[in-house]
Amino acid sequence: MSCCSGIAVPSAGAASRTSISPEEIRLASRDLGDGLRQTALTLPDAHCAACIAAVEGALRKISGVELARVNLSARRVTINWRGNDDESPDFAAALAKIGYASHLASIEEETQDPVLASLLKALAVAGFSAMNIMILSVSVWSGADPATRHAFHLVSAALALPAIVYSGRFFYRSAWAALRHGRTNMDVPISVGVLLAFALSVYDTLHNAAFAYFDASTSLLFVLLAGRTLDHLMRGRARSAVGALARLSPRGASVVQADEAIDYVPLSEIQPGMRLLVAVGERAPVDGIVVKGASELDASIVSGESEWRRAAPGSALQAGVMNLANPLTLLATASADGSFLAEMTRMMEAAESGRSTYRRIADRAASLYAPVVHGVALLSMVAWLFGTGDLHKSVTIAIAVLVITCPCALGLAVPMVQVVAVRRLFERGIMARDGSAFERLNEIDTVLFDKTGTLTLGEMRLVNAGDIQPRLLSLAAAMARVSRHPASVAIALADPRRPVAPVEFDSLEEVHGCGIEGRAGDAVYRLGRPSWASTAKQVDLGTSSTTVLSKDGETIAVFAFEETVRPGARELVQTLRSAGLSVRILSGDRSAAVSSIARQLDIEAFSAELLPGEKVEAIRALAAIGRKVLMIGDGLNDAPALAAAHVSIAPSSATDVGRSASDFVFLGQSLLGVRDIIQTAARADVLIRQNFAMAIAYNVVSVPFAIGGVVTPLAAALAMSLSSIVVVGNALRQGAKVKKGPRTFGATKPATVKI
Repeated sequence: MSCCSGIAVPSAGAASRTSISPEEIRLASRDLGDGLRQTALTLPDAHCAACIAAVEGALRKISGVELARVNLSARRVTINWRGNDDESPDFAAALAKIGYASHLASIEEETQDPVLASLLKALAVAGFSAMNIMILSVSVWSGADPATRHAFHLVSAALALPAIVYSGRFFYRSAWAALRHGRTNMDVPISVGVLLAFALSVYDTLHNAAFAYFDASTSLLFVLLAGRTLDHLMRGRARSAVGALARLSPRGASVVQADEAIDYVPLSEIQPGMRLLVAVGERAPVDGIVVKGASELDASIVSGESEWRRAAPGSALQAGVMNLANPLTLLATASADGSFLAEMTRMMEAAESGRSTYRRIADRAASLYAPVVHGVALLSMVAWLFGTGDLHKSVTIAIAVLVITCPCALGLAVPMVQVVAVRRLFERGIMARDGSAFERLNEIDTVLFDKTGTLTLGEMRLVNAGDIQPRLLSLAAAMARVSRHPASVAIALADPRRPVAPVEFDSLEEVHGCGIEGRAGDAVYRLGRPSWASTAKQVDLGTSSTTVLSKDGETIAVFAFEETVRPGARELVQTLRSAGLSVRILSGDRSAAVSSIARQLDIEAFSAELLPGEKVEAIRALAAIGRKVLMIGDGLNDAPALAAAHVSIAPSSATDVGRSASDFVFLGQSLLGVRDIIQTAARADVLIRQNFAMAIAYNVVSVPFAIGGVVTPLAAALAMSLSSIVVVGNALRQGAKVKKGPRTFGATKPATVKI
């Protein structure tokens, strides 16, 4: 559940420093032009949709703030604001007023999760206390004599105190932070119920009463913390990919001085006009133009294209592009902050922030729970006090109402189903990163595919090997084996007589960006680009790529290639279309390559030669007309689109950034893993709704008994625990084999079901 569990009153350190100086704000902000600046702050206490609304609302009230957007997975808020050179808005003070600590964001990510560690410790303390108190309660409720009963109550009080103080602090802090700022949340009735049950039990123990309810308060804390820990684990999987993308940029660059000396300087000091040396294996630190050297580039971060790109004097390079062959001298045209890679990072932040505002089913239920429970408990106490005049009995009944309506079942309804669903997918070789993605996946109506590495394996296949004379194929293969270019690899693999070399070459040399040149006596053989290898006009074979073999400039063989379609791609596309989903390809590769794959898979709609920002804009345009997009991609250039989509999936062969930006990662080569993900999400959605229905039914049935005074706080705790067990048992059905599920993907689709 989303209960704002981590909202805490600012610590002493935070209280003593509730603001960040204007100089710090200005130095840490980024100039967007036209007087607009951007500042990023981390929010360690932000946990749910209510936190997003509170933080964004408080910041928007500050004069000069034009935009405030919270990224819940990264616990970061991005603020666009206007101000003069001497003054900056006091963002930290405004956030402190509503109970949120903040500090300037760092691009470095934390390697540990202190909240999870605290939750696990609190869960262990509550479990130990509840277990031992329950053992003592068996004797008390079995009819122990008054002296023994009193002694057991005293021991139970001593056991319960650490749990109440230490384990319950998550709920007390959240409840207090909400109340002191004029809000309420689900932790308010939980805190009231736990503290009242403990206080009343201490009172009854001191007065040697027959019963005490230490077991009710401690077991309540244990079950609630179990649900909260599971929920935190699922949310913790949704980590930001921004840091992974930023790590593609080097820490510095080699600057070529006027006297040709090389100095290594920090990236922040690179300015337009500087000459930079990009060695083999390095990425371009900033955008620039090649002024010296020629090489091959891995430009997948820009376009995702399967083939290497040629770089020569005058070629434009984007930051993050990798140099593969020869050193290049680059004239910087942008600073690090204004480079292509920096823009990619900003797109990722904006896209992730947009997705983080998604309200889960549990969040929507939480918004209704607290006021209803408060009202019912208060009215019950007042009615009994007015009717009987017995304050003790009235308070006991109010406690029973609070305990029996405790949202343990609601708190476990979502995370338990998600944990079981994650395990089921893991057994099938699929990793789930974000639990809320299961819910989002059931809302999709549009599926967008990247091409290279997603619909295809990123490998080239020779399609006309049977039309080429065996001798010429072996000749080309002998030349191709000196290169690792995808086309060369495909030719070498297509030769069935690999040990045979029909021509003995005096020399073989790879000409980067062109092909391979071999000399045998006076003859010159070339294998590579048609424009380089031969002057003859080539025949269009209708494929995505063509290579020729020539002898002394005369074409003697033409090789046609297509990319290898990923296993399961055709079946998946057909299944998606039969389910009524719109299917389209968004690719940065060449139009000919994209159209070839689209024809093979019978996909009518496709867009080619798209930059990363254009993919994001395409997704935003679909979202603007109400479409819910599933993006499936793998490349660096897909990362912003994966983050911007309603939900996203990537293969394990994807880049680190692509995997980090996606909600699911499938390990096998087959795209049918996507079908398994959608089927599992549909099943999880059904079970979550069943859990909520059972939790609501439990409250409808049990609350009247609590209001009527029939149920004691202990009985209420037992009933609450039973409802939680039922919810957990139903969640475990996710792993069972279902012969005919309510949302069988690819089968006849019910009218009310999207998939």
